[in-house]
Amino acid sequence: MGVFEVLVLISSFSFFSYGVAFFTSSKMKEEFIRFGLAKFGPLTAVLEILGALGLLLGLFYTPLLVFSSGGLSLLMLLGVGVRVVIKDSWLVIVPAFSFFVLNAYLFYVGLNLL
Repeated sequence: MGVFEVLVLISSFSFFSYGVAFFTSSKMKEEFIRFGLAKFGPLTAVLEILGALGLLLGLFYTPLLVFSSGGLSLLMLLGVGVRVVIKDSWLVIVPAFSFFVLNAYLFYVGLNLL
């Protein structure tokens, strides 16, 4: 297993965990309320779970990896934007930005594998 596959697994596990956590943890729901985006919480969680599964399956079908990593990149870019708008500290923004960069990289590499 190479570095690329390990990065896919890290991203997939993380997004699956975050997506499930929304439905099992009141803290995650409170974050979306704090963002002023409570109605988008369930959709975001489902997209995270689907993106995570898409990354895993994308290891066997590259177009799905490209689609999933692109979608998760966009989701994280929007997450960074929301955190900037509500004036979160940079320390709180760094994880979302890191996942944006990670998935943008997976997207780029995936495009080159097509």
